[in-house]
Order: sequence, then structure tokens, then C-alpha cells
Amino acid sequence: MKKEFLQNIVIATDGSKNSQKAISHGIEIAKLSGAIVHALYVVNTSSTISENWTAGKETIYNIMKGDGQKAVSKVKKIGIDSGVEVREVILEGYPSSQIIYFAENNNIDLIVMGTLGATGLERFLMGSVAEKVVRNSRVPVLVVKSSGSCCQE
Repeated sequence: MKKEFLQNIVIATDGSKNSQKAISHGIEIAKLSGAIVHALYVVNTSSTISENWTAGKETIYNIMKGDGQKAVSKVKKIGIDSGVEVREVILEGYPSSQIIYFAENNNIDLIVMGTLGATGLERFLMGSVAEKVVRNSRVPVLVVKSSGSCCQE
């Protein structure tokens, strides 16, 4: 039995405009290869919701989870329109760690994600999720830079 080159692709999305180009590329690759797409959103519980907060903590969490559901549903709709099977996955924790963990433990062949194009001090201080995934993942990563996310030539 011959193994297809790509059988499972993760499209990591944060629901932003910047992830749209990555979603399009990921769906197209899946369409060409016959792969299943896993639309992955990570509710960032690492820094957004402080341990010290009490009032409103559950509300904020529910809003973030709702945003995640909208983001993966959007990927699923694009997949359906393109004839690609899409499975919705919502996790919580550190986004880069969860993306890598999911990919390495679910037979994923490729991670596709966008980048905000952070540069300079912002990138130095924060680090980007995409950069952390690229540096630490054993699964190949395709980072799609959104148009207009950085310097115009």
C-alpha cells in the first residue's frame, strides 16, 4: 500500500485577517494532495487570563473560546466549498506548544500557519507563535506571510 505524501495537514488559525492567506494555501495543498485538514485554534490561557483575576474570568474565557469556534468554522466552510475534509480542533494553553504537540501526536504531515510579520523590538520581546513553531517542531512548517504584513517595496 502506497502512502500519500500528505495525508494530514494542520492549519493553525487565530481568526485574524492575517491568517486568511495561510488558510487559502493550506486548503489548496490539501485539495491537491487529498489530505484531511485539521483546523486548529488555541485558546491562549497562558497570559491572557491572569491567575489573579476572579471577576469576568469565565466570561473572557468563553469569548475567546467562541472566537476560536468561529475561526475553525470559517476554515471548515472554506474546506467544504473546496471539497476538502476539515476537522475542527480547539485546544487551550500556550499556542506554539499546543500546535507542536497536536501535530507531533496526530500523524500530521504539514503545519500551515500565517504570521503577523512582527519585526524589531516587538519580535525580540514577544517572539512570534510561528517562529516558535518553526524552531521547535519536528513536523514541517509552511509559514505564509500575509500580504501587507511588513515592509512594502
